[in-house]
Amino acid sequence: MAGHNKWSKVKRLKAVTDARKGKVFSRLARDITLAAKSGGGSPDANARLRTLLLKARESNMPADNVDRAIKKGTGELPGVVFEEITYEGYGPGGVAFVVKVTTDNKTRAAQDVRSIFTRWGGNLAQSGAVAFQFLHAGQFLVAADKTTEDRLMEVALEAGADDVIVSEQGFEVRCDVRAFDKVAHALEQAGIKAESSEIAYIPTATVPVTDVAIAQSLARLHDSLEENDDVQAVFSNEEMSDELSAAAQG
Repeated sequence: MAGHNKWSKVKRLKAVTDARKGKVFSRLARDITLAAKSGGGSPDANARLRTLLLKARESNMPADNVDRAIKKGTGELPGVVFEEITYEGYGPGGVAFVVKVTTDNKTRAAQDVRSIFTRWGGNLAQSGAVAFQFLHAGQFLVAADKTTEDRLMEVALEAGADDVIVSEQGFEVRCDVRAFDKVAHALEQAGIKAESSEIAYIPTATVPVTDVAIAQSLARLHDSLEENDDVQAVFSNEEMSDELSAAAQG
């Protein structure tokens, strides 16, 4: 989940990766198609595509799937037209949510996301009602045993990163959205593997959660959103202990 639990969220998502392999591949395929559509099918000339191909390789996405996704983006193969949409809303306990969607049917996507929020005690909000509570930036999480602070700072800052934040779990690199692909490429070239890398909505203010029932509803809301085929990523600003987060998942 969000706040200081971002590392816990990474571990939780890794634990369910195998069970949701098809969803992971579907998300990557859509992102690759969009990247190829906007920047061309050559990773050498398309930094965003190059970064996504690295993610696809790390996820063991079949090469045929990757090739089809690129060709759909470049128009070499017929395919549906995807649009990127960002929804904002509130979950139980007043927790703010930002939901990134890639869909071929805006009406269906809006109805599905609205229904999921309602089912778990939340509601959609107007554009701009929630986003101001988040920093929209590139984010890389690097485990402490993958590199040293000095080495990471040297590589990341030289590539255009804004900050390297140190914690017990490891390092968090933040950068401007426009610098994301350059930083990702620099880390790859330096052999520094990130546990997580994404253009994220990072909470600038968090909502403390101590109630078990609210924590459980938030967990169900997260799971339901992440299981939806159109949803690419979910960000929220709840702050809870690792113990409560684990109990909510139980």
